[in-house]
Amino acid sequence: MTDTITLKLDSMAHGGDAIGRHKGRAIFVPYAIPGEQVRAEITDDRKRYARARLIEVLEPSPARVEPRCPYFGYSKCGGCQWQHIDTTVQARMKGLVTVDQLQRIGKFESPPVFEPIPNEVGWEYRNHALFRVDPDGRLGFLAARSHNVYPIKDCLILHPLLSQLFQSLDMVYPELEWLELRAGTATGSLMLLLQAREEESPSLEVDFPVSIVQIRHDDAVAPLVGLDYILEHVHDREFRISATSFFQVNSAQAAQLVNIVMGALDLKGHEHVVDAYCGVGLFTAFIAEEASSVTGIEVNPPAVADARHNLAHLDNVTLLEGTVLTMIHEVSRKIHAVLVDPPRTGLEPEVVDALAEHSPERIVYVSCDPATLARDCSRLVKYGYSLEWVQPVDLFPQTYHIENVALLVR
Repeated sequence: MTDTITLKLDSMAHGGDAIGRHKGRAIFVPYAIPGEQVRAEITDDRKRYARARLIEVLEPSPARVEPRCPYFGYSKCGGCQWQHIDTTVQARMKGLVTVDQLQRIGKFESPPVFEPIPNEVGWEYRNHALFRVDPDGRLGFLAARSHNVYPIKDCLILHPLLSQLFQSLDMVYPELEWLELRAGTATGSLMLLLQAREEESPSLEVDFPVSIVQIRHDDAVAPLVGLDYILEHVHDREFRISATSFFQVNSAQAAQLVNIVMGALDLKGHEHVVDAYCGVGLFTAFIAEEASSVTGIEVNPPAVADARHNLAHLDNVTLLEGTVLTMIHEVSRKIHAVLVDPPRTGLEPEVVDALAEHSPERIVYVSCDPATLARDCSRLVKYGYSLEWVQPVDLFPQTYHIENVALLVR
């Protein structure tokens, strides 16, 4: 016997599921929208909560739209979670999720969260994508909450350059484990990365400009065709991005992030700024134009090499290769401001302690996870910082993922 219930949904969870309550328990329902009344089937019954499958929408939300993609939905591609929600409403929901996380995890009673900045188009924005291989050798994405590969023939959130590259692939390579496509959307640079079960390089024929790089199992990079990097422009500044270096997935919104970060730092020209987790130097380059000096910290060697290349013309930048926890202690000068852009796991407690020891006047936090942002802001407040504001930016339309910029002032 399956347990089917009717419930009213009242909020959105971080993770993309709508939440309702039934007999005192929270019920998480994917592909639903707050405000809807639905019939759902319990699929994972826990003591304090349950997960359910949407069976029928009894009272639809005005925000509900028909998904554009044939691969969207249960047991299909897990890349998008919100194609059933109007794009403009998606951004507002991400703002509400950010508020919720700051309240519940950070214990901020009235979080100062600004109206989210939406992505005006909502489609064709991704500048890189990782494809897996199913047992039949077809390329696809992981299915939702699964390690199974769901094969696809097109993806509507890929930038047109990537979509064209994907459509042009003609591959018979049984040893392929995964394949990644990257593009410089402002430059037209294209790159294909691949990893195979065997280290022997495949035979290739290429009839248009694209770099092809093999990533070996020891993470060594072996260029097969062309260069081992792409070029991208942000605010008319060129950045080299190597095969294994991180870069924001949405180039157009990356320019928005730069604007917000620079506004938060509010530099007057005399400051020494630390750009922790600086990557290829995206933010460092613009900070260096307005600060007296910048120290960038990055642990990934290829990204450090990119940053050295991208920032070579700036004589007020120092780059330190290593973890933030180790390298922050190497900074002997007074630090006026710090920018952190950590991975999804956020800041280690020891990093928060080390930053607080330097007592910068401003900490600007770029986050891709509102839960770890809330946790870390709460820790910093205990060191005497005030959370001035949080600005959500929709870098990832059609998904639940949220980018935030937060300003903390001592």
